[in-house]
Amino acid sequence: MTSDPQESAARSQPPGPATNSPHVTIVILAWNGRALTEACVASYLAQQYPSFDVLVVDNASTDGTPAALRARFGDRIRLVENAHNLLFAGGINVGLRLALESRAEFVLISNNDVEADPGMLAALVGRAATDEQIGAVGPKIFYFEPRDVLWFAGGELPLWRGWSHHRGLRERDQGQHDTPRDCDYLTGCAFLARRAAFVTTGLFDAGFAMYAEDADWCFRARTHGWRLVYEPRAQLWHHVSAASGARSWYKIRRRTVSQWRFLRRHARWYHALTIPFGTLLEALRVLGVLVRGR
Repeated sequence: MTSDPQESAARSQPPGPATNSPHVTIVILAWNGRALTEACVASYLAQQYPSFDVLVVDNASTDGTPAALRARFGDRIRLVENAHNLLFAGGINVGLRLALESRAEFVLISNNDVEADPGMLAALVGRAATDEQIGAVGPKIFYFEPRDVLWFAGGELPLWRGWSHHRGLRERDQGQHDTPRDCDYLTGCAFLARRAAFVTTGLFDAGFAMYAEDADWCFRARTHGWRLVYEPRAQLWHHVSAASGARSWYKIRRRTVSQWRFLRRHARWYHALTIPFGTLLEALRVLGVLVRGR
């Protein structure tokens, strides 16, 4: 997790507007959820940042999302329509390839079920500008309702435990997570990454059956020496699991399959001694969530 020198450096260098305003391509992956997608795109077009473009990759929606986006936003966005649902990694990679072929110095990847604060993009770029070794930056993410309850304030994934955890999850925001910090991983719900980080690390692994592809990319990026930083001044609101269902068995099954793929790639033999206990604790936590209905 975060080393003390890195966390101290993060505290001592508050983000400000980058002097040359590097260009950012915002890549939004959409699959159905027409109204959510429209609200998401509108929030990104309202960013208070001077140099960005918006690319929407539609993963074969069946609810008229592409037509609605063209009608509302026209040439203010670029829209790519996949012939089939390529899931998260496959779909987002379509947008990443196009972004990396363009003039983008940074790429912001995003789900379609979020709405961004107008200052989010500037805060993320500002944090990245403080250190060229910062490969990716993630925002403080809230549940859409209630608006002041946290969903993500940095990601923890100690391999001995085997399962990821969002710092701040379900906590009411009272400023307790207002310090930037280095993370084990950032959530693919939304994060900003340097072009160079994608060039050295590669794209997302489309072999994942949804979930953990973001953690896999982050762990690979860290092996290339990139820092991953949580920036609390950047804020986002998330309709949690709008596509798959927040407490669905579909989500639990998909997440379990992907997590084992992740562990086979990144864990060491000695982690097998503790991962079963971490898995038991995670199973109990998920069961508690299902029982409480939260």
